[in-house]
Amino acid sequence: MYEKTYPNKRFKLTLQFLQKHISTSETILDLGVKNPFSEVMLSEGYTVENTKGEDLDEDRSTIENSSADVVTAFEIFEHLLSPYEVLKSIKTEKLVISVPLRLWFASAYRSKTDKWDRHYHEFEDWQLDWLLEKTGWKIIDRQQWTNPVKKIGIRPLLRHFTNRYYIIYAERISG
Repeated sequence: MYEKTYPNKRFKLTLQFLQKHISTSETILDLGVKNPFSEVMLSEGYTVENTKGEDLDEDRSTIENSSADVVTAFEIFEHLLSPYEVLKSIKTEKLVISVPLRLWFASAYRSKTDKWDRHYHEFEDWQLDWLLEKTGWKIIDRQQWTNPVKKIGIRPLLRHFTNRYYIIYAERISG
């Protein structure tokens, strides 16, 4: 996935946000297979377990049986048909999620060769907020950032000032 480009800005900001809210003494279940950001978390002293590549729309057993303190989901929810069910199945009290935001000037991403690399949802921030509220989570902190690209054109120019990523830290609502 990152053979030609590495999302340095996104990884840096994601790590800073994670460090602001999650201690390295807390264990993490990271939704999605082991990936370059899982390696970043490990190198920063976090204890991280990843899901194994199962279809989380169909099989949430790893989530339901996890004893982790925190669940993270970095750019995963846009690939799911039913993020509602996944959020309801999480047993931890803490959650960190990031998603790419829907861009008004670009259609949803879809790989023609990899069926797992497709976006079913491209969220607006209010949609993720509402989804979290409906599934019993209270957003404690949030941040958005842009994702400029080194290309020439109208859309690359728009990416310099249009937020592309949205990250939240949420805690389970008691009761």
